[in-house]
Amino acid sequence: MSDVVERYLVLGLRLGRHVEGLVDAYYGPPQLKARVDTEPLAELSALAGDAEVLLAESEGWLHDQLRGLRTYAGVLAGEGLSYADEVEGCYGIRPRRVPEETFSAAHDRLDALIPGDGALVDRYESWRAARTVAPDRVLDALAVVVAELRKRSRAFAGLPGGEEVELEAVRDQPWLAFNYYQGGFRSRVVVNLDRSIGAGELVHVAAHETYPGHHAEHAWKERRLVEERGMFEESILLVPTPQSLVSEGIAEVGAELILDADTQAALAGILAYDPEEAAAVRDALEPLTRVGTNAALMLHEDGASVGEAREYLERWALLTTARAEKAIAFLTDPTWRAYATTYTEGRRLCRAYVAGDAAAFSRLLTEQVTVGELVAAADGSPAISSRP
Repeated sequence: MSDVVERYLVLGLRLGRHVEGLVDAYYGPPQLKARVDTEPLAELSALAGDAEVLLAESEGWLHDQLRGLRTYAGVLAGEGLSYADEVEGCYGIRPRRVPEETFSAAHDRLDALIPGDGALVDRYESWRAARTVAPDRVLDALAVVVAELRKRSRAFAGLPGGEEVELEAVRDQPWLAFNYYQGGFRSRVVVNLDRSIGAGELVHVAAHETYPGHHAEHAWKERRLVEERGMFEESILLVPTPQSLVSEGIAEVGAELILDADTQAALAGILAYDPEEAAAVRDALEPLTRVGTNAALMLHEDGASVGEAREYLERWALLTTARAEKAIAFLTDPTWRAYATTYTEGRRLCRAYVAGDAAAFSRLLTEQVTVGELVAAADGSPAISSRP
């Protein structure tokens, strides 16, 4: 392990002591973590300075990661970046406002798909409620779905030997589900029972978090990059970095690739839902996933109140007040507020990079691909440089 990589790991661990959850996973040399855990808490300004020094000594994927850490350390130190600059510095892509005409067109599609009288938001919520998996059944249903996805993912993209997923239910979290990668090719995947989830949505969430999404990616990179090639920079997963945007894109695109008609039909038989109807509604809803970015920009750039942002989410994302409040909690959480962009932009960029090619998806699963490479494949939009 090079000196630069060791200092990068130490920097990430030191910054992680300031914000719970910033280090999403660590399975690198245990002596480094033990050292950081017992030393005095480092000053944020000093950590920003350490990142500056390392930036000058790095390139490529690691340089991009360090720019993310430098940006976030500066935010924590009170440097006063705008929200858009924070997002771009952390993830390598600037958040983009979406015209409300895009949301209106999505509403029109949904209006044709969801029958009944009354306001669309009420009809959509009734449609969701009729297909919601009861909280006491979620974990068992998830286990069945994950087992099927594991079998199909092994045939589609392969899996490293010895990998394993543990499932758990939680409450009182701002997200629906989360993958805690443990190292050793193991993941603990948790689902939040406070958030209602439909049968079709549960299938997508399972693919996103496990096979061929987050778990498959982390296990493959541990095997191919850390274990086989000694690239220990991959042994730490850091939330405010481009690594997260690429990972969320992989999870979204992987779900699209594996959930073909045959897989959907098999899972629909298990969970008793209409796969064609679920797919049509999901496609119609996709533009509404960008409502959150607009709401975040309203909150953090335009000075809108929480109430105004909540009403915006209710109107355009078709959320109930309770669901909108959960979304606001995510968009205002210090660790996650900039993260919203990773889902929409990660999906867009990885979708363009893969373009339906299983070999390209395999590269994303097993190699270091920079945001700049994804942008080049998508549309040439400005992104952070992969050079010092």
